[in-house]
Amino acid sequence: MTFQIGMRIPPIIGKAGIQQTAAWAAEVGLDLLDVPDLTPEIKQACRDAGIGIGSVDVRHTAKLLSRNEVVRAEASEALKLQMDTISELGGKVLFMCLVPEDITLPRQEGFAIFKESFPEIVRHAEQRELYIAIEGWPGPAPYYPTLGCTPEMLRAMFEAIPSKHFGLNYDPSHLVRLGIDYLRALDEFGERVNHCHGKDTEILPEEQYESGVLAATFGAKYGFSEGSWRYTIPGHGTVEWGKVAVRLERLGYQGAIGIELEDHRFWGSLEREQQGIVKAAQHLRTYFK
Repeated sequence: MTFQIGMRIPPIIGKAGIQQTAAWAAEVGLDLLDVPDLTPEIKQACRDAGIGIGSVDVRHTAKLLSRNEVVRAEASEALKLQMDTISELGGKVLFMCLVPEDITLPRQEGFAIFKESFPEIVRHAEQRELYIAIEGWPGPAPYYPTLGCTPEMLRAMFEAIPSKHFGLNYDPSHLVRLGIDYLRALDEFGERVNHCHGKDTEILPEEQYESGVLAATFGAKYGFSEGSWRYTIPGHGTVEWGKVAVRLERLGYQGAIGIELEDHRFWGSLEREQQGIVKAAQHLRTYFK
């Protein structure tokens, strides 16, 4: 089974504008782009370049977890309008990271709000034939308030909303840094994977000795790190992508692998970003083909 490989748009690559970004992505052999929004301009640029649309970022999600009912209702209506536009333009996968507007909100309280606010959103996704993919980034230290970053939370969320239109953006890098078995998580929640990120994590033993699993007191040594770990491109971390690929294939996953470039070594210049994307795609294509 051949999987499509794409990318989220890194900041410097994206400065060239959507037309040049899409053209470059096609030139280096990518199949699609994960985009920050879906507009007629973005759709046309991808069509002209001969590549597809992967996931589409959606707005207003932080306010869906507000303690204020009025704020939640307004955010819900705004999000549904964006969902209508995305659907009309042919988008399918909605990318969300459920970080509440108040990052001190305990996850248990956030989950209670989620159970009230999200069924309506998911029903709208069903009507528009859209698929929500939530990201497991745990959120900022020291609160780590994001819903859906651990198996216990995912299990509760998927039990509360059994619809396949509400699912997971599988990103093993976050699971690795949290000490969670990323393959076991894929086995348990694989049926709910609506999108996948190509990103890895390297565990740093010396830094782990210094600060354990806590964020480093005096600052991390690397970008995209809190101390004992750092995000990397696929192939530079601990994730065994061949095992991920065989499980996704067994599950019948039909979606894409979108490279998310967050790597200290491939950051800070156009050349480095481009090199990181190309190297990541080469590694992934070793297994996802």
